[in-house]
Amino acid sequence: MFKQFTGWTLTLIAVAVVIIVTTIWFVNNLTEKIQKEETKKVATWVEANRELLQASTDANFNLAVEIVTTNTTIPLILTNEEGRIIDSRNIDSQQIIKDPNFLKEQLEDFRHQHPPFVMTVDIHSNNYIYYGDSLILRQVRYYPYIQLLVVALFIGLTLFALSSTNRAIQNQVWVGMAKETAHQLGTPLSSMEAWVELLKEHEEVRSLAIELAKDVDRLKLITDRFSKIGSVPKLEERNVVEQVASMMAYIKKRAPQKVNFSLQTAEHDVTAMISPTLFDWVVENLLKNALDSMEGKGQIQIVIENHPAHLIIDISDTGKGIPARLQEKIFHPGFSTKKRGWGLGLSLARRIIQDYHKGRLTVKSSEVNKGTTFRIWLRK
Repeated sequence: MFKQFTGWTLTLIAVAVVIIVTTIWFVNNLTEKIQKEETKKVATWVEANRELLQASTDANFNLAVEIVTTNTTIPLILTNEEGRIIDSRNIDSQQIIKDPNFLKEQLEDFRHQHPPFVMTVDIHSNNYIYYGDSLILRQVRYYPYIQLLVVALFIGLTLFALSSTNRAIQNQVWVGMAKETAHQLGTPLSSMEAWVELLKEHEEVRSLAIELAKDVDRLKLITDRFSKIGSVPKLEERNVVEQVASMMAYIKKRAPQKVNFSLQTAEHDVTAMISPTLFDWVVENLLKNALDSMEGKGQIQIVIENHPAHLIIDISDTGKGIPARLQEKIFHPGFSTKKRGWGLGLSLARRIIQDYHKGRLTVKSSEVNKGTTFRIWLRK
C-alpha cells in the first residue's frame, strides 16, 4: 500500500510540474505578445498626437482624434523636457486626489517599465510620453500564477489527506494485529500458569517450575505490551535511570560475553511521566537492535542527560551502522534489514514515544561500520 501511495504521489507531482511549466511558458508568450501590441498602440497614439499638433487636413485631424480618444486601457503620462508632468491618461483619478505624490510614483514606475516616446512640440522643445502595463496585461501576467498557487494548495491538501488516511489505515492494521496477538496469547498463558503451579507442588521439579514461571511472567509482560497498543496508556512518575538500568541488566544477562554495557548519568534520580511497560519495550527494542548490529562483540553505552524541562537518553552501539538513505526508512512499518521479523519494532517504538509520551525517537548519528546512536527525548 505504501509503495502504491508513493507511486501515485510521484505521478501527481510529475503531472503538476508539467502543467506548471506549460502554463508559465504559455503565459510568458502571451504576455510578450500583448506587451508588443500595447507598445504599437502607444506608438500609434503618439503619432496621432503629432498629427493633431500639425492638423494638416480635416481627415487626418478626425482620424487622429479618434485614435487619441479610443485609448482607454493603457496608462500614459506626458512630461516636458524638464520632467514636469503635463498630463496623464487612464490613471486612477481618485488615487491622484488622495495622494499628491501618486502620479510621480507612477511616472517613476513607468520609467523602469518602458523607454519613453519622444513627441516634438516645436524646433526648440520635446515632450516625453511614458506608459505602463494595462490592467488586462497585468491580469494575464499574474492571475495564472495565483491560479497555480491555488491548484498547488489544493493538491497539497489532497496529498496530506491521502497521507493521513494511509497512516490511519496502517495504524488500524498494526493495532488490530497487536490486540489480536495479545488475545491469542492470553488463553494458553492462563493454562501454563496453572500447570506451573501444579509443578511447584512436586519437590523434584520445583526448581524447574520456578524457571518456567519466569518465562511465563515474561510472556505475560509481552502480552500486556501488545494489549496496550492502540489504547491511551496511564502514565506514571518513575525514576527513568532505574527503569533503564533494570532493562539493561535484563538484556545483559542474555547478551554474549564479549558485549560490554555501560550506563552514564550525572544524577541517579531522574523522574518523568512514562508508561513503564511500554517504555521498557522501547528500551528493550533498541538494545536488541544494538546487539543484532554488533554480531556478538562490541560496546553498548547508554547516556542519560537531565535538563530542566526534558531529559535525553542516548543508546549507542559499535555495530554495523545505518546508511544515511535508510535512517528515516527504518521507522516505517514493514521495513526491516533482517531476514526474520515483521519490521514493526522501531515503528512501534517511535509510536510509543511520540504518540503516548509526546516525545521524540530519532537516529542521532550513525556511521557505517562504526556504530549508531538512537536518541529518546522525553518531557519531564
